[in-house]
Amino acid sequence: MRIVFMGTPDFSVPSLSKIHNSAHEVVAVYSQPPRRAGRGMGERKSPVHAFAHEAGIPVFTPKSLRSVADQQTFTSHGVDVAIVIAYGLILPKPILEAPRWGCFNLHASKLPRWRGAAPIQRAIMAGDKETAIMVMHMDEGLDTGPVCLAEAMAIAPEMTAGELHDALSIKGADLVLRAIEAIEGQTITETPQTDEGVTYAAKIEKNESKIDFSRDARDVHDHIRGLSPFPGAWFEVKRNGKSERIKVLRSKIINGHGPAGEVLPMEPAPVVSCAKGAIHLERVQRAGKRPASGEEFLRGFKMETGTILL
Repeated sequence: MRIVFMGTPDFSVPSLSKIHNSAHEVVAVYSQPPRRAGRGMGERKSPVHAFAHEAGIPVFTPKSLRSVADQQTFTSHGVDVAIVIAYGLILPKPILEAPRWGCFNLHASKLPRWRGAAPIQRAIMAGDKETAIMVMHMDEGLDTGPVCLAEAMAIAPEMTAGELHDALSIKGADLVLRAIEAIEGQTITETPQTDEGVTYAAKIEKNESKIDFSRDARDVHDHIRGLSPFPGAWFEVKRNGKSERIKVLRSKIINGHGPAGEVLPMEPAPVVSCAKGAIHLERVQRAGKRPASGEEFLRGFKMETGTILL
């Protein structure tokens, strides 16, 4: 099979690697353009771009696929199928129809639940106990195409978005290769998505990251792990007349009672009261510092019992 691979972040790399090391041929990779990042603000290739460059695969980084020229270039690859994983651009109809068998997307949710940009984070933030990784035959809608292959995955009560991301990424790579082989053998099946239970996983906005301790401890815990390690849920605490922002990367629900946001007696790590129950802050990060356990954090940052976190 001649394949175009379209993806950008770390999540996509295991699938690209799996296909590249198979009997199939990745004739071109499409990825988001390099972005300025780091202290020097130099241009940095996306993880998919970097992998493809190292592997000697031609890389294309158009800002859009709506121009006739970009669509003609895409069509000129003469591929059997396009594999799309967290690419970041909308594929117009001429692109969707260019490959012989069409475009297939790997999506990290139990469709039709959590269509959209942030399905892993949204599933955990909502307290879902199960998700899935699915290969879908793309159409012009937002993650609305028929499902071809799927693997369910349980979401453990303490699992973070980062941990679920990595597990689904690896499982997805195997699923994608199975899908390609089924397409090649013309044994692929397609099941239309139901209209019931549709939810949308909107992109995580900056203002969603602040922890609201006036919610129940379960909700606060799910919020924290759903945003860990990035962008990171946070609270503010006043120290020496200034407010400092603290990210919480891992938490645990424990018994406790007090006004929402109040620091309770601690042993050995910070405990914060919620509307119902309390949260044990197991791993935190100060601005400009490395992540630390709650116990290590308290050795360098004193929080008196009774302090109200903002």
